[in-house]
Amino acid sequence: MKLKAWFSALRLRTLPLAVSCVITGAGIAWQQDMLNWEITSLALCTTIFLQILSNLANDFGDGVKGTDNDARIGPTRALQSGAISQSEMKLGIYVSALISFTSGLWLLLASLQFNWTFFIMLCIGLLSIGAAVKYTIGKSAFGYKGLGDLFVFLFFGPVGVLGTSFLQIGSFDWMHLLPAASIGLLCTSVLNL
Repeated sequence: MKLKAWFSALRLRTLPLAVSCVITGAGIAWQQDMLNWEITSLALCTTIFLQILSNLANDFGDGVKGTDNDARIGPTRALQSGAISQSEMKLGIYVSALISFTSGLWLLLASLQFNWTFFIMLCIGLLSIGAAVKYTIGKSAFGYKGLGDLFVFLFFGPVGVLGTSFLQIGSFDWMHLLPAASIGLLCTSVLNL
């Protein structure tokens, strides 16, 4: 029974939206004849793990704050229903964060040399993990401060699209902000449905 609760908490239906930024970034690399399937695959894995981390953190944060309660419209959440305890969900968040970090580090090692860009991208990766968790967890959760749309736009748009293309192309073009912004805006619109 716990396995079913965990699959529900992972919210696998959100993954296609999450990978849209990687597909767009890979499309930019493909358009320039620089598509690298290893980097694209690792970027897809990292993005999926980050989305799962965000989903688990959201389940925990909303459950602890009481946002997810019996009056909630939509699917029942794992923590809210008691199917997964707070300590189990915390462990799931820690494991998911570790997997996300490991996947992201592997991605960077496969695509960059140890130089300033490696460390900048590592910082962006760590910020991505932090953003996935802080969306609903903690006293200053930005999802509760009216900043959820902004962070979704940034991480699903420019960070995801430009990060994926940069790791393959090795450079940044201002024109790539157009598809990045498009994906970011589309992903943000889903929050408001």
